[in-house]
Amino acid sequence: MDSSKEDHQELNSAVAGCINVDNFDGKDEPNSDTEKPESTPLERGESGETEMTSFTGNPIHRSSSRPLLDLSGAAIQGNFEERDPTILLPNQSDDISHLALDIGGSLIKLIYFSRHENKPVNDRRKMTIKERLAVSNVNRRSYPILGGRLHFVKFETSKIYDCLDFIYSKQLHRGMDSRHWQAQGSDTENTIIKATGGGAHKYADLFKERLGISIEKEDEMDCLVAGANFLLKAIRHEAFTHMEGHKAFVQIDSNDMFPYLLVNIGSGVSMIKVDGDGVFQRVSGTNVGGGTYWGLGKLLTKCKCFDELLELSQRGDNRTIDMLVGDIYGGMDYSKIGLSASTIASSFGKTISENKELEDYRPEDISLSLLRMISYNIGQISYLNALRFGLKRIFFGGFFIRGHAYTMDTISFAVHFWSKGEAQAMFLRHEGFLGALGAFMSYEKHGLDDLKAHHLVERFPMGAPYIGGNVHGPPLGDLNEKISWMEKFVQKGTEITAPVPMAPPGTTGLGGFEVPSSKGDTLRPDASKLNVGVLHLVPSLEVFPLLADPKLYEPNTIDISEHGELEYWFTVLSEHMPDLVDKAVASEGGTDDAKRRGDAFARAFFAHLARLMEEPAAYGKLGLANLLELREECLREFHFIDVYRSIKQRENEASLAVLPDLLAELDGMNEEARLLTLIEGVLAANIFDWGSRACVDLYHKGTIIEIYRMSRNKMQRPWRVDDFDVFKERMFGSDKKKSHPYKRALLFVDNSGADIVLGMLPLAREFLRRGTEVVLVANTLPALNDVTAMELPDIIAEAAKHCDILRRAAEAGGLLVDAMITLQDSPKERSSSVPLMAVENGCGSPCIDFRQVTLELAAAAKDADLIILEGMGRALHTNFYARFKCDALKLAMVKNQRLAAKLIKGNLYDCVCRFEPAS
Repeated sequence: MDSSKEDHQELNSAVAGCINVDNFDGKDEPNSDTEKPESTPLERGESGETEMTSFTGNPIHRSSSRPLLDLSGAAIQGNFEERDPTILLPNQSDDISHLALDIGGSLIKLIYFSRHENKPVNDRRKMTIKERLAVSNVNRRSYPILGGRLHFVKFETSKIYDCLDFIYSKQLHRGMDSRHWQAQGSDTENTIIKATGGGAHKYADLFKERLGISIEKEDEMDCLVAGANFLLKAIRHEAFTHMEGHKAFVQIDSNDMFPYLLVNIGSGVSMIKVDGDGVFQRVSGTNVGGGTYWGLGKLLTKCKCFDELLELSQRGDNRTIDMLVGDIYGGMDYSKIGLSASTIASSFGKTISENKELEDYRPEDISLSLLRMISYNIGQISYLNALRFGLKRIFFGGFFIRGHAYTMDTISFAVHFWSKGEAQAMFLRHEGFLGALGAFMSYEKHGLDDLKAHHLVERFPMGAPYIGGNVHGPPLGDLNEKISWMEKFVQKGTEITAPVPMAPPGTTGLGGFEVPSSKGDTLRPDASKLNVGVLHLVPSLEVFPLLADPKLYEPNTIDISEHGELEYWFTVLSEHMPDLVDKAVASEGGTDDAKRRGDAFARAFFAHLARLMEEPAAYGKLGLANLLELREECLREFHFIDVYRSIKQRENEASLAVLPDLLAELDGMNEEARLLTLIEGVLAANIFDWGSRACVDLYHKGTIIEIYRMSRNKMQRPWRVDDFDVFKERMFGSDKKKSHPYKRALLFVDNSGADIVLGMLPLAREFLRRGTEVVLVANTLPALNDVTAMELPDIIAEAAKHCDILRRAAEAGGLLVDAMITLQDSPKERSSSVPLMAVENGCGSPCIDFRQVTLELAAAAKDADLIILEGMGRALHTNFYARFKCDALKLAMVKNQRLAAKLIKGNLYDCVCRFEPAS
């Protein structure tokens, strides 16, 4: 990189004299219906036009066009008297709401939204608890967002017929709109699909002929900006920096986002100053962009595709071609003007003085030198424009980047170099889908305007194995070593044991980027460095209102990006896999089908681990909680819903059998001794954790009750973290300060069996007897042997048979509406009891992220003045350093030696009793 005056003059003249390169590929339209479009060098949808014209963008036009749907057999689902009830469409293949495309010169980016709302259950318990907590139904709006998934798919434009087949196979062109129910049959004649990019014009007739749908073209710049604004506001880990191979995610404050510079690198480069939603200006650009790299690279290296050229650059050495500062000054720096010896003085400059022909240079070196030259110049021009307008944020997008680490590094280096470290380049995980997302948002009622970051959950399903070019893959029993990263477009209701239809070659349904299959146990080094998952839109999720500062909250306690941490936890998860697979297969009866699915799950999860070992930030910011949740999601993807179901039932029954004796023993103590015994009981019972290797080994040493008693006998204070005396003083007061009972306590419970029955339930009972409302908070979905909210009512009903306190409180809280127990108290006596309630936390993982909890939990928290986090996952792996607006008690037994040493400087089976007064 040379900072000479002459180069600056050349730079200015290049910007001022840019030309339109939108159609630089020069390919003709297909001359027949059957002729497939030829591949083009770079997508045409991102303008290469770089003249110095400016304009103000208008807010995106909201079209009234709507996809149609299959109304045959439609019926009201749930309560007929409910306003705007859900309508079940049994013949609608996937409840598609909207589909939008960005059809570029080389790539088609497709986004579609599918609804997968769970069938409502007429649960009187839930209704009673919602009424008590005054929970409103947020799923009913002027345009109801019922929850669903936003999918990102990519195709090569040369394989547009594969794209058409994909749309047809999922019936994406027959959509659904929740407010317009005109029965127009299954005809798609009037269906209009939103699209942007040059191909929206070029292939409009093909879409009409093949699918019977019309393409409505949306302005490219409008779509680009709208897509970027949505992603930066709604996706928590969307933006990141990339310097010297290190990726760091940047949290963008949606209230302080504008203005920023958006640099879109397609065939050419457009630079857009964005001042707000629908308010932007194209301020500059350059004709030296992706098309330049691909065009010159094709001439100089004979590469046949863009990705091949990028692969070459990874093995290149530009020092054989570029003239460096050190070449001019005898290997020395030019320190007077701040240039190191390794700085590029002249791209391709060394070839001038060498008596060599083109074939004497390695294609790898040529590709790298060319990539550096173009990337450095894009970075420099971008920074100069940011400086011109006083902009601090520069976001780079476009499929020139494609998640390529070296491309991002060179752009970042250029911005850092020219700004002297005052500015930094930022990139977007969904960078190739900005236009398609903007086109999606151009529907009049797309339902995304009101979504916040806590409404979106990104998941990374693996898909079924894909072998060869056949659209229909083999049964899962015929797996080989290849696991595809493509999305399976399985029709609703397809069984996993059937041959799984796969997306054709050239599609990557989940990643949004083409990711090569793994070979053996390793992934190819050219695998894309970015993966985009499926965005689950869950409008009923909320930020936990008791977080002291939601903006500063970080759930993960251990940064597994630190040296050695990632490898260690990957080893722990890998060693646990054989036992987990055995239990998963056993939970499904040990059938051949279950064995095939178990094998598929293991291969899929190991492929996830291999991908993350190669690039830890591939799925966004990575913490241990994310790894544990990824494992549970992978189990559910292969239809293992509750692996430890039978084990939990056995442990619950054994623990409930001894509960009456424990309660009688507790009732014979004074309140201070009882409180200590209760806390000891919670810590002792927390030993039952099937996610811990150390605890699994204990199961071979006796029955659950024997292990529990052994654990209780070892509960000797002081514990490694011991705030019991502080908590006791808050509960009972002191000579100097009188205490008052808590109004409402939220108890975040952990494991089934002894943990909930002999640990947390007796503690909840103590709060109830002191006049405190108690809300038990449990998982929404199963994870390991954790108890779920759905299981709690039956456990409490059994426990209530032996305890009047629990029985009256459970009835007052609506938990015993359907329980088959004898109610002896009068209505007046029952109504005077403080309630015991149970709510879901919204999780399906051993950990909890308080940035995304259920509406019911958020409502319960509003009157709470104490929360108790129990267990390693919720109190140690996550939330150990979290601070809350109310008092917090964190209780856990540490069942991992490395975690014990790192977190509390202790040992295996040490205990944590950490009390934190309200912030």
